[in-house]
Amino acid sequence: MNELKERIAGEITLSESPGSAMKKWRELFGISQVELSKYLKIATSTISDYESNRRLSPGVGVIKRFVDSLFMMDETRGGNVLRSLLNLSPEKTQSEPFYKIKDFSTPISGADFNRIIEGKIVANLNYLDNVNLFGYTALDSLRVILEISPQEYPKLFGSTNERAFIFENVSTGRSPMVVIRVAPIKPRLIVIQGLSSIDKLAIKLAQVEKIPLILTKLDVKEIAARLDKV
Repeated sequence: MNELKERIAGEITLSESPGSAMKKWRELFGISQVELSKYLKIATSTISDYESNRRLSPGVGVIKRFVDSLFMMDETRGGNVLRSLLNLSPEKTQSEPFYKIKDFSTPISGADFNRIIEGKIVANLNYLDNVNLFGYTALDSLRVILEISPQEYPKLFGSTNERAFIFENVSTGRSPMVVIRVAPIKPRLIVIQGLSSIDKLAIKLAQVEKIPLILTKLDVKEIAARLDKV
């Protein structure tokens, strides 16, 4: 638990945009600015100013209080977010890559991609016809949150951002969309693997970003095998 706290606090402290990092973690824990302000006994506007980088970067003391609050508030709600984050195996995170990049020899339309992966579109169907994909990146959702730094994020796109992000090991669908929301570069299409339903906040964030959001029950190996035949 303490190691996870240190990792989150370290990401915020070292980020070029600490406020954006704070916003990402607050939203990942499903806590509103109002709820956090009441818990910390500070004005909601103060939190908003930090997250929009209108205030100077928060000091170590503020970041510690912020992280401690997220953990304690989640525990009072049953600790679901913490359990998901703590389920990561240290041995696995050190030995296996958490993303795989694949480029196509010729572009695939968004509609064809969705058909191949037997997808169910849950947000922004009207934008699908305008999507042409030159590749995809398969990602372990939790490990992206915990391990990738803002400086490393562009590596996930390979040679182009005209690609789909396929997230696996997803619990509700909220965390991948929060990552996309605060990131400076966006994929053209997002796939959530393994869920039959998705968090309402994830759908709302996809709508705000105007990115088609698709669910599929196919595992990533099967998706890769099908796309390799195209």
